[in-house]
Amino acid sequence: MAMFPIGQHDNNASTAQLKEDLRHLSRTVEELVNATAEDSRSNVKEMRDRAQRSLKETRGRLEARGEKLYHDTRDGVLDSADLCDRYVHENPWTSIGVGTAVGVVIGLLLGRR
Repeated sequence: MAMFPIGQHDNNASTAQLKEDLRHLSRTVEELVNATAEDSRSNVKEMRDRAQRSLKETRGRLEARGEKLYHDTRDGVLDSADLCDRYVHENPWTSIGVGTAVGVVIGLLLGRR
């Protein structure tokens, strides 16, 4: 069993890409604000169109990443639950002992209150 969370490398790459997308969107919005300060109608329309395109692209990428993250997390949780279930079925007495020990520790901690 791996010591790192499932998809750790993918999450780091996804985080870096998300930061870059947000930087790009921020730059586009800043350009739009600067263009409106100059108040040249053609420049404003062009910058507005660029900002809308950038916003749509970023929104699409964020939605896709959110879906991927959801599915990866769900699959990881299901895999972990299956492993736990398999372990309990293969080692019932060990599982009972561990459960009892955890229950005793929790009971002692709650009894100290």
